[in-house]
Amino acid sequence: MTTTLAPGLSDAEVAQRVAAGQTNDVPTRAARTTGEIIRANVFTRINGILGVLFLIVLSTGSIINGAFGLLIIANSAVGMIQELRAKRTLDNLAIIGQAKPMVRRRSGTRALAPSEVVLDDIIELGPGDQIVVDGEVVEAANLEIDESLLTGEADPIPKEPGDQVMSGSFVVAGSGAYRATKVGREAYAAKLAEEASKFTLVKSDLRNGINTILRFITYLLIPAGLLTIYTQLFTTDADWRRAVLAMVGALVPMVPEGLVLMTSIAFAVGVIRLGRRQCLVNELPAIEGLARVDVVCADKTGTLTENGMRVAELRHLTESGDRSRVEAVLASLAADDPRPNASMQAIAEAYPDPPGWAATAIAPFKSALKWSGVSYGEHGNWVIGAPDVLLDPASPAARQAEEIGSRGLRVLLLGSSDLPVDHPQAPGAVTPVALVVLEQRIRSDARDTLEYFASQQVSIKVISGDNAASVGAVSESLGLEGEAIDARRLPEDPDELADTLQRYTTFGRVRPDQKRSMVHALQSRGHTVAMTGDGVNDVLALKDADIGVAMGSGSPATRAVAQIVLLDNKFATLPHVVAEGRRVIGNIERVSNLFLTKTVYSVLLAVLVGLGGLASVFFEADPLLFPFQPIHVTIAAWFTIGIPAFILSLAPNTERAKPHFVRRVMTSALPSGITIGIATFTSYLIAYQGREATAVQQTQASTAALITLLVAALWVLAVVARPYQWWRVALVLVSMLAYVVIFAIPLARDVFMLDPSNVAVTATAFGIGVIAAAVIEAAWWVQGRMLGETRRLWK
Repeated sequence: MTTTLAPGLSDAEVAQRVAAGQTNDVPTRAARTTGEIIRANVFTRINGILGVLFLIVLSTGSIINGAFGLLIIANSAVGMIQELRAKRTLDNLAIIGQAKPMVRRRSGTRALAPSEVVLDDIIELGPGDQIVVDGEVVEAANLEIDESLLTGEADPIPKEPGDQVMSGSFVVAGSGAYRATKVGREAYAAKLAEEASKFTLVKSDLRNGINTILRFITYLLIPAGLLTIYTQLFTTDADWRRAVLAMVGALVPMVPEGLVLMTSIAFAVGVIRLGRRQCLVNELPAIEGLARVDVVCADKTGTLTENGMRVAELRHLTESGDRSRVEAVLASLAADDPRPNASMQAIAEAYPDPPGWAATAIAPFKSALKWSGVSYGEHGNWVIGAPDVLLDPASPAARQAEEIGSRGLRVLLLGSSDLPVDHPQAPGAVTPVALVVLEQRIRSDARDTLEYFASQQVSIKVISGDNAASVGAVSESLGLEGEAIDARRLPEDPDELADTLQRYTTFGRVRPDQKRSMVHALQSRGHTVAMTGDGVNDVLALKDADIGVAMGSGSPATRAVAQIVLLDNKFATLPHVVAEGRRVIGNIERVSNLFLTKTVYSVLLAVLVGLGGLASVFFEADPLLFPFQPIHVTIAAWFTIGIPAFILSLAPNTERAKPHFVRRVMTSALPSGITIGIATFTSYLIAYQGREATAVQQTQASTAALITLLVAALWVLAVVARPYQWWRVALVLVSMLAYVVIFAIPLARDVFMLDPSNVAVTATAFGIGVIAAAVIEAAWWVQGRMLGETRRLWK
């Protein structure tokens, strides 16, 4: 244990290093700048395609047919606004939740932001502190560093003065200080931290699924687009302007222009909504991942119970013991702990007057050992920790502690040891002296939170380092069903451990390495596991869980590895995170159905018209002009996809996330898209008058095809909006009414090039649309039976 303290830098030396650029200038967590966000939303592949088509339409002189160009502005503007809002939210929350190292300078020791650390600063360390920059140890008192997040080495590494420490590691025991030798981007973990903290949507099952679908669509677009370009420009007898407009009218709806946009918006709005609840999302896919979680491993202390404790009782175990001496020992132990945990803080508050004994050796608390201690020379060697660890579990004192713990109280044993606490065989033989009974208050919202998870078929596993009886009593008081087990009885074999975890709900005396093994065992059985925690003993399990959730008041190390940080320290915030994830996934699936249905029927319609054009070349049949001009597909998308999709993507949705996103979406979109494509083509063929058709007749045929498409596409919207609530019904009805208004107003008919005046053609088109809607309805029920899902019309 070192005795001399490094003084730290003076203010002048700090200013000199700042001027020289020797600062820890690692970018903040939202590494994407405003300029990068603007460029990423403006210069997209989809905007590029639509931009080229827009310029082609303008070359024909038909301004109204270029209305789809507004999509470029809308896509870019909405995407930028939402992402900038999300960036601002993340930046603000990141500052609040930022771990602040204790920096020692000649002007005093205070907590500073990591970016304020300069080269040669002296940074103090205690249990749970994260190493923020690379450095050299200058002071060490039983200091142990866990570097597993960097090197994979699971065992803590003792550090002495002169040893090196790396940024990204964390303290598991002891205390000390180190001098910053590498700051900013030179630090070992700086690049890893920079990459991990970007505002990004990568590594998301949802995004990966959408990208898979988009790749498939791209393969369809290329041949369908080439066929359309050839047939419309070289096989029809129309003038080049009409042929070009028909070509663009075929290509524009093939592009699922809003799908990626709606996905990004849904995630960004999710971040903003959770930010309002003081929930920091370090990795955006965590919103999605938590919605898929089916097991939550919850730490008891700080999660189900409040962090603060108080000494409820001091029970002496020796009749002839000096009670004042016991209180003096407790006061001295608390005073000599440089980084007291919640238990020692409670003891320090209860016994604030230490006798001033000189410590000859200190053993800091370690989660794996469950005890700490101090040797005071002639005043004896004293240890405090778990009674069933320091004593024979069958001893009277241990049984008495077990009985007290079964009431949900935390019990610590104060004992004297025959060995100094720094002896390799410590604690040696322990003589029980007193039981310290600590009382924790259960969080008022814990029961409601657990009941929510139970209603959502999410299993809860309570994992704690406390006595199993005590943890079991807390779990029972919260209404959790299932038995409690002492983790020292857990099997080492992963398969047997997984079987045990299925049977039990509550686990006590769990070591940090066991928490990690329990997460792995649950994952081996196909579970998606979320781990909550606030202490340094939770770090490894948080890192390996599918979703790590840290409390804002927890150690810097837990906040650093967790994907989600609850800055308000409320376990009750977790259901809102789950609900937000379900909203994102469920709504994007709905929106995907709409966009992909449009792409499928657009590609199919283009292929059918193209094949008709090829037939005219080889069999001297009438060439087929594509039925729609760009303005037709633009207005078709307004109320069947665009506006409804935006509303549905942001709407409440509590449905549990289901697996196989791609299969589910394509199973729904393909039948609907094929039905609409065939029905629209049939309607167009019936109304089409051949190459001799007048301009009026061609417009009537296009209108007939559009009516069929709208009737069927609106029914897809009606199906996607289920199960109905009043506002969903209103959304569908308003969309239908919007098209009735467009067709009813003469000016709108003229502007949008519509002519429904031929009653026979219009009635036939409407009838074909109704038949297509009936097929879509039947397919929806059949799909539910095939997928094993219960279909409901109303919520």
